[in-house]
Amino acid sequence: MDKEKLFSIGEVARLFDLSVGTLRHYETLGLVQPEYVDPGTGYRYYSVRQFEPLNTVRYLRMLGMPLPAIGDFLKNRDVGNIEQKLLRQKAEIGKKRRELEIIERKIDNRLSMLADAKSAPLDLIEEKLLPPCRLVWVEKPLELDNALSMELPIRGLDGSRRDTAVFLGKVGVGISRENLLADRFDKYDCIFLVLDEDEAGDGVRELPSTRCVTVRYCGSHREAAAQYEKLARYMKERGLEPADFSREITMIDYGITSDPEQFVTQISIPVD
Repeated sequence: MDKEKLFSIGEVARLFDLSVGTLRHYETLGLVQPEYVDPGTGYRYYSVRQFEPLNTVRYLRMLGMPLPAIGDFLKNRDVGNIEQKLLRQKAEIGKKRRELEIIERKIDNRLSMLADAKSAPLDLIEEKLLPPCRLVWVEKPLELDNALSMELPIRGLDGSRRDTAVFLGKVGVGISRENLLADRFDKYDCIFLVLDEDEAGDGVRELPSTRCVTVRYCGSHREAAAQYEKLARYMKERGLEPADFSREITMIDYGITSDPEQFVTQISIPVD
């Protein structure tokens, strides 16, 4: 073997902008075998004969093709074979693109919610027409003793929805109309998960655009009772009554900041 016509593994790595570890991995998978392995030292040497398959591997990896598919092609070089694999890869890329578009919309939704939470005035009662929304909910009594009280009920909402992430600004609790009318503002009756437009789930409840009285305040669920009392006085002064369960959502809480001074919670009560 004329070593003067061979390239060391380090030289080939530099020529193809690969790591030595990558070349060894390709060898293990049977993609590109060295031209010669020194039996005494174990050093790998490559000839120009390995350059063409290395170019093929690098090109197909650039297209995102998995290594097993590349190995199959190298063992069966055929126009029909590469066409089939490229079409399959194109379909996979289309699927990933759609997934990334969904992720981008989720990020935009969260950024918009955070910007809204940071800019809206606090302790101001307003009457608003809330947009339609879709939610999954569990109707059960809840006691919110501390910041972790919602964790177990949340798992009931999240468990069967693989593509639905429970996160900030999406989980809320509510007080029934009956308890609102009776001024029982510490009796939570349901927990719900607001769905993004591309999320599905069993038992989805579609809520129409709803006229509500709302307030935002600095704090979490534990400070909500005083806010409900303010909303109740506001409604009584204007002859309004609760029409449905309240929607109480922490827009900023311990999930994204350890500073309670930055917490923002919103309470909305549908009214007649």
